Amino acid sequence: MTDIKFGTDGWRGIIADDFTFDNVRRVAGAIASYVLKHEDPKRGVIVGYDTRFASQRAARIVAELLAGAGIPVKLANDYTPTPAVSLAVKQSGAAGGIVITSSHNPWSWNGVKFKGKFGGSATPAIMKSIEEELRGGAMPAGQKAALDEVDLKAAYRAAVSQFADLDKIKKAKFKFAVDTMYGSGRGVLSQIFSEHGIEHIAIRQELNPLFPDINPEPILPHVALLQETVVKHGCHAGLATDGDADRIGAVAEDGSFVDSHKIFSVLLEWLLVRKKWPGEVVRAFNTTRMLDRIARKHGRKLHECAIGFKYIADLMMERDILIGGEESGGIGYSRFLPERDGILNSLLLANVMAEEGKPLGQLVADLQREYGPHYYGRRDLHIAEAVKQSAIQRARAAATTRLGRYSVLTKEHLDGIKFFLDAPTDGGGAEAWVLFRASGTEPLLRVYAEAASPELVEEILASAQDFVNQPA
Repeated sequence: MTDIKFGTDGWRGIIADDFTFDNVRRVAGAIASYVLKHEDPKRGVIVGYDTRFASQRAARIVAELLAGAGIPVKLANDYTPTPAVSLAVKQSGAAGGIVITSSHNPWSWNGVKFKGKFGGSATPAIMKSIEEELRGGAMPAGQKAALDEVDLKAAYRAAVSQFADLDKIKKAKFKFAVDTMYGSGRGVLSQIFSEHGIEHIAIRQELNPLFPDINPEPILPHVALLQETVVKHGCHAGLATDGDADRIGAVAEDGSFVDSHKIFSVLLEWLLVRKKWPGEVVRAFNTTRMLDRIARKHGRKLHECAIGFKYIADLMMERDILIGGEESGGIGYSRFLPERDGILNSLLLANVMAEEGKPLGQLVADLQREYGPHYYGRRDLHIAEAVKQSAIQRARAAATTRLGRYSVLTKEHLDGIKFFLDAPTDGGGAEAWVLFRASGTEPLLRVYAEAASPELVEEILASAQDFVNQPA
C-alpha cells in the first residue's frame, strides 16, 4: 500500500503510480472522519477541481464518499480556482473544502488540498488530525447526504471584483496580457476585464491537461510565451496564474520577469502608503528581506514564519495581519481570506499601476531605488536522498564556515538552513543569504539566494550547488 505523506498544503503524487482513485478514496475517508469528529458535518463540504488529468473524476469520487458518510457536498460544476473553493467555504459556512489539484507541479502529478472552515489552507493542527485518521484507515459510512453540483465561479468573480477598483483600472487605459497556463483560472480574469472594458490579451486559456512545454508555475522559463506576448502586443504588464490559480507571477512592459518577491513588495508599499490599511506583515522564511525594510520604514511589525501558506494562515487567525506571502507567488489578505489568490493579486497589481499611473517595470525600479537593489534566485536540485541528507548535515555543521568566496556570518534554522554571507551589498542593497531546504516528500533539495546584484545571486547559487554535490 502506498505511503501517503502530506506536504505543506495537502497530498500530491504521480498520476497512476501514487495518485490512484484508491488512494484518493483513502485521503477522502480520512478527511470525512476528521470532519465528523472535529467539525459540524451538517454544514457540509465544498469540493472543487482543476484542469489536470483525472481531476474531475477524482472530485466526483471524493464527493460521493463524503456524501456516503453523511456529509452534504456541494461539488463544483466546472474547473474552479482553488481560492474560489476557499471563498465558497467561508461564504456558506461549510465545515471545510477539498480541491483536487497539484497546483504548479508538472502534468504527471495530481493531489488533494484541504481547506479549513475559515476559508484558507488547513492549519498544521488540522493536517495532523487528518494524517492520524489516514494512518488509522478511516473510511466512515452513514446515512447518505445530499450531493449538489453548483457554480462556484460567479460569486468568486463578484467578490474579487469588489476588492479592486476596476473603474480606475479601466480609466488608466493600460493594456494587459493574461496567462492562465492551461489552469483552472481559465477565463476568470479575462471575463472580469472584458466586463469592465479593460484592454487585454488572453493566452493559454484552453483545456490541455498535458500543459504543453511548461509546468503550470508562473516563473522562468514557463512564462516565456507571456514575455513574448507582452512585448509583441505592447502591453504594460503580463499577469500569470498557476495551475490552480492561487499563485501569481508577472512580466514587466519590457518583457522582463517580475518575481513574486517584487510583486509582494509593490503591493505592500501601495497598501501602506496609498491605502493605509492597518495590520502587520508576515512572510515565509525564503522570501525577500526587502519586505523587512518596507515594514520597518512604515512602522509595521513583520513576522517571519516557516515555509507553507498554512503557517501564514495560522498567524492570520491569531493576529491582525494586513498581508502575508511566500516565495512561490502565494499572497493573501486577512480582510479577504486567509488564503493565497493569484487572480485577486493580478487585479490588485493592475490597481497599483492605475493608481500610480506607471507600468509594472517602473514600479519595481522605484522600489529598487528606494530600498536598495534586491535580486533573487532559486535552484531545484533533483538529487539522491543520500546526497540530500549529506548536504543538509554539512550545512548544519559548525565546521562549515564558508561558502565559495564568502564567510558565513550567521546561520538560521527556522525551516532548512540559511547562511548569511559577508558578500558585498553594493551600497545599501540586499544583505546576501542562501537557504538550503530539503523536500520532505521528494528527492529534491531547493537552494534559494538573495543578494545585491543578479551576478552575485548566480555566484552564490553556483557555490551552493557545488557544496551540495561535494562528496560526503
